[in-house]
Amino acid sequence: MTPDPYLLFLFGLGAVILLVAWLPLGLKRLPLSLAIVCVAIGVAVFSLGGLNFNPDPRTYDTLTERLTELVVIIALMGAGVKIDRLMGWRSWGSAWRLLGIAMPLTILAIAVLGVQALGLSLAMSVLLAAALAPTDPVLAADVQVGPPGSGEETEVRFALTSEAGFNDGLAFPFVHLALVFAAAAASAGDPMAWPSAQDWLHWGAMDVVWRIGAGLVMGWLLGRAMGWIAFDIPHVRLSATGDGLVALGATFVVYTATEFVNGYGFLAVFIAALTLRSRERNHAYHRALHDFAEQVERLLIMLVLVLFGGALAAGLLSSLTWTDLGVCAVILLVVRPLAGWISMWGSNLTRREQWLSAILGVRGIGSFFYIAYGINHGDFGSSERLWAITGAVVLMSVILHGIAATPLMAWIERPDKGDLKEGEEDIVP
Repeated sequence: MTPDPYLLFLFGLGAVILLVAWLPLGLKRLPLSLAIVCVAIGVAVFSLGGLNFNPDPRTYDTLTERLTELVVIIALMGAGVKIDRLMGWRSWGSAWRLLGIAMPLTILAIAVLGVQALGLSLAMSVLLAAALAPTDPVLAADVQVGPPGSGEETEVRFALTSEAGFNDGLAFPFVHLALVFAAAAASAGDPMAWPSAQDWLHWGAMDVVWRIGAGLVMGWLLGRAMGWIAFDIPHVRLSATGDGLVALGATFVVYTATEFVNGYGFLAVFIAALTLRSRERNHAYHRALHDFAEQVERLLIMLVLVLFGGALAAGLLSSLTWTDLGVCAVILLVVRPLAGWISMWGSNLTRREQWLSAILGVRGIGSFFYIAYGINHGDFGSSERLWAITGAVVLMSVILHGIAATPLMAWIERPDKGDLKEGEEDIVP
């Protein structure tokens, strides 16, 4: 007798929820991440052929966009709330370097590789670059700062957390630039056609200046409003409830309100979280908000990664060539580390901190969102190879960073290590 699909769904959901609670404890001391386990489960389950569902993002591109969007915005709220450091030009220097130098260099390098090595159109190359440039706020939990007030905020953890919080919003202008290139190519009938001067001006004014500005302003205003509701309203302060569910409500309100005015909702959510955290910084309610957001985030992460494993089992990477795999390795092992290292020249970080900040730029669920968003809003032609390349980079990142992150972070945070300045001798164990 064939099991009821509804009962199978409930069983799978229950198993995932139990794994959400147990796996972080089981993997705490192992050089293995939750992401690796989830992808492996997805590959195993969907390879058996018992599920009458093919989780291929090329088939369910709209669902892929919405599901990954949901995971990212919740991760951004959690990331913003848990940063203890007050924002400032000097105190956030490592973040500004990664955002202002490393990310543009990474986008440029990947775009060039897309055209010259992969033979992609200009539009596809720019979209691929925008999708693979940001450090993912979702899968970078192992290298991010700890919960609010925990003191787990070393320079490397802070740099990667703050970068992941901001760069998901700042990569969006380049996704829109890819859409501009796609429209120009369709109009001219030439995949290498460049946009007109008017197109460039519109992109700069709308997709860069307005959308970023709206994201910053809306995030700050709504973050202030959330802080007032949580801590300042007499007799009915939300903080008195201790209810972390507010984190979810705040995330949705900030994101949608910003999107209503054509701003970048990703950016607004992170700014709102930082602004909310600035009110009553030492209040225990921030921990409640963080913990609830983290629980929801972990549940959704596991769902998405199991589906990603299913897509791998269904042949997501089947169109890859050896050249594609080589370029994927270069993107992950050369482009990001080199761009990150260049961005840290002259900083106050030790040499090891500089390298780890450059190396541990995880690629993940945010990349899937940007590819899905671009394909759903522009004409890029066949997306099979684009999905395959993105999937390969994310899979490589999940495996490499999942194995290396825990021992590398333990090494840099040892009491007798991490204090050598640039130019001093050090041997990596």
